[in-house]
Parts: sequence; structure tokens; C-alpha cells
Amino acid sequence: MTTAKMEEAKIHVIAYSSDHFLETTLDSVAELAEVKDKYSVLWADVDGGLTAPFLEQMGAIFQFHELALEDALNFKQRAKTEDYEDYLFIVSRMINPHHLLDSEQLCIFLGPNYVITFQEKTGGDCLSGLRERLRKGAGRIRKLGADYLAYLIVDAVVDSYFPILEELGEQIETLEDEILEKPDSTAPSRIHNLKREIIAIRRTIWPLRDSIYSLCRDSHPLISDNTRVYLRDCYDHALRLMDIVETYREIGHDLMDIYLSTVNNRMNEIMKVLTIITTLFIPPTFIAGIYGMNFNTAVSPWNMPELHWFYGYPFALALMVTIAALLTYYLFRRGWLKNSGL
Repeated sequence: MTTAKMEEAKIHVIAYSSDHFLETTLDSVAELAEVKDKYSVLWADVDGGLTAPFLEQMGAIFQFHELALEDALNFKQRAKTEDYEDYLFIVSRMINPHHLLDSEQLCIFLGPNYVITFQEKTGGDCLSGLRERLRKGAGRIRKLGADYLAYLIVDAVVDSYFPILEELGEQIETLEDEILEKPDSTAPSRIHNLKREIIAIRRTIWPLRDSIYSLCRDSHPLISDNTRVYLRDCYDHALRLMDIVETYREIGHDLMDIYLSTVNNRMNEIMKVLTIITTLFIPPTFIAGIYGMNFNTAVSPWNMPELHWFYGYPFALALMVTIAALLTYYLFRRGWLKNSGL
């Protein structure tokens, strides 16, 4: 196993039984061994700072397989569930709400009376609400076993996607309105970034859904029938997430088509306006060109007799205006001036 260059790991412990509760932070794995079997359920959460020697010490205490420990140190794992008979190894991923292309690995070891979690990074996570529920001891959370705690952790990870997708949906609606009303040159890049975020979330949720399904489908002595019912509800949430992501994915593809269609429509309207203006000015330009030839009237009486006419110039202007007015009326009657911007 390769050693990760991180700060020293801290072990956040929450241990409880029906009438006892302990929450503390340990500095060494040896201290964890002392409280390992004193409570009905032990939750040891290692928040960042993972190294190979540290994981080997944890593995020695809980008898974890070296392949599972290697997966815990490899932060590019897909969500999955593996059965090691004496314990279950569950990998899930938490999306960074501030950067949807970035996800954090969360590894869960579920044993008979313990849940060990390894987080890739330090800082906030989606489990703060669960910790608060354990502190308050509300409901039956402290009366059930480690399998129920593992379910609550997985459920918290799944539910953390809903507000992220809700915000993403609002961004999609805003972008769609902007494209329909007034598309600009930044729209294609914004659509591309949006599609990348949707694909990143899809790649995270898809294996997570399959991982939860395996927990519901396969019977294991560590997971009670009562907890499996809750896991089925968690699986339903994962299915809802996939439906939302697939919908957003289709909308993302449609946004580019909407943008191109809107731009083409605007271009057609512009070309329509320019064509109408050109059409209106062609007859006056033709008349002005004829009168600009200035043929000698002394040679032939047909050579521009209007040059010596008192009303020749006003006649030419009136002719231009009349023809332009008649063309405008004709175009209006044909309906070509509607929605043209004129």
C-alpha cells in the first residue's frame, strides 16, 4: 500500500448502549482497542489523515482483510459492497456541494457491534445530523444495533444528494430562461459545464444505487430483517436520485438544441429585417441611379427631360417615397413585417 501524505489521523468515537453514551476523540489506535467491547455499538470515524501504517493497526484490532484496507486507502474507488463474512465493507462517495465535479470517498466497515468509517478528507461532512441524533438519543436509535447505524450513515449520504440536485435543478431552470429570453456567447460553455456536473453525479450515484441494492438483496447475519426494510427505503431514495439525474441529463442535451434554435431564430429575424430594409431601398436607388446618368437633353428629347422640368426633383423624391410606401403596404399585407422588429 502507498502512504498518503496527510496530517495525522484523529479517531472520533461515539459509543453507546441503551443507557450509556460516550463521545470522545482518540489520538491512537491503542486507545480504541480499550473501548472496543465496552458498549453495544461503537462508531469510530477517522476523518482524513489516512496512512498505510495507521490502517494496518486498525486492521490488526478488527481483523480487516488487507485488500479492504488497500481499497480504503485508494481514494478512487467506486461505490460497492463486499462481504468478508465477519464484516461488511461498504464504499460510498459524498459529493462536494460547492464543487460537483469533486467527490469524497467514505468507507464503512460493519461488524457485529461496531461501525468503522474512513473519510478521505478532513472538514465537514453530511453526518453531523446523525451525530446530533445520537447525542440526543431521540427515538430508538440507541436501542438498535450496529447494522441500523450503518444504514443511517448510508441513508445520510444518499439524502445529501437531494439538496444538491435541487440547487442544480434551479440552475438549469435559470439557464433555460436566459437562453430563451436573451442567449449570449457564454451559454455554450455554461451548458457544457452543467452537463459535466450532471455526468459526474450520475457516475457517483449509479454504483451507489447498486451497492445499496446488494445490501437489500443478499442476506447477511450482520443485517437484521428489520434493518433490511429500512435499506429498501434507502434504495428507493437512490432510485429517485437516478430518475432526477437522468431527467437533468436529458434536459442538458436539450439545452444546447434550444440555444442553437434560439440563436438561429434571432439570426433569421435579423436577416428578415435587413432584407426588408434592402427591398425598400432598391427602388429609390434604382431611380436615383437613372437620374444620375445625366444624358444630354440637347441630343434627344428623350434624354432626361425632367432635368429641365421645374418640378423634376420633387417628382423624383415623391416617386421614391410612393414606391417605398407601396412596398411597405404590400409586405404588411403579406404578413412579412410581423415579428420582424420593424
